[in-house]
Amino acid sequence: MIVDKSIAYLRSRGVSLGDGLSERDIARVENRFGFRFGGDHREFLSKVQPHGEGWFDWRNENDDLLRSALNWLTDGVLFDVVNDAFWPVSWGQRPATTELRRVIASDQIAKWPKLVPLYGHRYLPADPIGPSAPVFSVYQTDVIIYGDDLLDYVQHEFGSQKMSPSRLNAHSFEPWTLFAFNLDME
Repeated sequence: MIVDKSIAYLRSRGVSLGDGLSERDIARVENRFGFRFGGDHREFLSKVQPHGEGWFDWRNENDDLLRSALNWLTDGVLFDVVNDAFWPVSWGQRPATTELRRVIASDQIAKWPKLVPLYGHRYLPADPIGPSAPVFSVYQTDVIIYGDDLLDYVQHEFGSQKMSPSRLNAHSFEPWTLFAFNLDME
């Protein structure tokens, strides 16, 4: 229901929507990039493939652009670790050397739930997250829950609906929600 309403909303806003991906197309993307789309993301892409600036064309996009979008998250956090003295308390004592900080941060980030690009720097959690997952806006360690679910997100991104405080449990998608709610990350 959320996906169908999201698609209808995007159509009403003039977003170009092409045919969805086949199960084979989806499986090929997942195998190539090492993740599984979350429930709503998978259903959405099986029904439509949005086109235009900001959208990721999972069927035709070149691998370098998609890998760059997938790596954007880690690269952004590492940038802040190296350049902005970002170091969460939960990681322990901050090492003196940049290289050791980078190694420890990379190991920590690798344990985090995967996020998959949706639009620009907006991301949905990868499987095993089921339906009604939040959409995160991620720019380095600036993380915002940009929609409580796909429908809430498209209404914010493509409409005039104002952002409302998130109703999410802050610990449901750690550590991304820790960033979004500014908990234990500094």
